[in-house]
Amino acid sequence: MLFRRMMCAAFAGASLFLGAGGAAVAEPKPGVQAVFGQIERGQWLLKEKLGGERRICFTAPVHFIQLAHGNQPCEQFTVSQDQRSATVRYTCDGHGTGRTTVTVETPRLVLIDTQGVLDGSPFDQEYEARRIGAC
Repeated sequence: MLFRRMMCAAFAGASLFLGAGGAAVAEPKPGVQAVFGQIERGQWLLKEKLGGERRICFTAPVHFIQLAHGNQPCEQFTVSQDQRSATVRYTCDGHGTGRTTVTVETPRLVLIDTQGVLDGSPFDQEYEARRIGAC
């Protein structure tokens, strides 16, 4: 009986490990998808708090989470989330780390606060992002 319980526990642990593709990748919490699901996809204008603008095509959460690191493959870990905001920490092997908080004001207005290190240089940026049309 004890052996059977130990085997079940070992199998459950292995299933969780292999369910993540064999790698120890933190799965995003359900609230994160709920937060990013509120945001309309399309072309967005990001106005930096200290000046400057940039446009991005938002088709997936990674576009707002990893603004400094772009589409680099990074491991993401959800630090916290609630109904309107999510904070995600990420690590990009060989390129640095970041921590981004995305707050949804409306489906077309989002606040982004991101900071971290990109290729050895620190960054700290705050954006007001507004949807301006289709990509």
